[in-house]
Amino acid sequence: MTGSHIDRMVVHMKTTLNIDDSVMKRLREEAARRGTTMSELVEAGLRLVLEREPEWQHELPPLPSWDGGRARVDLASRSALHDFMEER
Repeated sequence: MTGSHIDRMVVHMKTTLNIDDSVMKRLREEAARRGTTMSELVEAGLRLVLEREPEWQHELPPLPSWDGGRARVDLASRSALHDFMEER
């Protein structure tokens, strides 16, 4: 098989999904209205969801920052940290 032939090959997998009864009823009705199968409609819907850029991948606003002032104690010094904590 050539590479181009493999690219055009479509593989289908049979699977079981648990779908709410009300959604299944709407799926059946919509598939009939469109003259397509429920499988084709579900696959088309899944493709839409999977191809869409997730909302969380949009650029996030910068995190807030503030000036907390200078360090009140040298955290690398155990005795300085202990002395500071004892002053409370």
